[in-house]
Amino acid sequence: MDHVAAVPAGSVAGTGHLTALLTSVSSDSHTWNLVFLQLVLEELGHRVHNLGACVPDELLIAEAERLRPDLIVVSTVNGHGFHDGLRVITQLRALPELTQLPAVIGGKLGITGPGSDGSRARLLSAGFDAVFDDGTGLTAFQAYVRQLTTGVTS
Repeated sequence: MDHVAAVPAGSVAGTGHLTALLTSVSSDSHTWNLVFLQLVLEELGHRVHNLGACVPDELLIAEAERLRPDLIVVSTVNGHGFHDGLRVITQLRALPELTQLPAVIGGKLGITGPGSDGSRARLLSAGFDAVFDDGTGLTAFQAYVRQLTTGVTS
């Protein structure tokens, strides 16, 4: 899979499962990536709240505040994920209650190809906990999610 959005951090106490908030960016109308990632996360035993495509930044932030998920997964395939992702993570990290909320982004982050413009490093320094750009693969995403739950008891 060449467009992975992923998810970090804690777990729901005692369950061994994560609650993931899955979304795309405001400019991306693709949905197949979101359906696929929802299925992947559910197969790993996690609960998923899928906000769908073309999610306004304000809605994503409001749902993160309301749901307090264990992780946020942002997936994009339209090539504008870098710019939209920077804007979203900046807003997310500006709120004290969301500063530590794990967030990852993945997919086609730019139109020039994976990592060609230093976008991965810039997204990480802006506040994303992991970046899975085009070509990273499903295996890397699954391994990342699995390591988030290592040591969590069911």
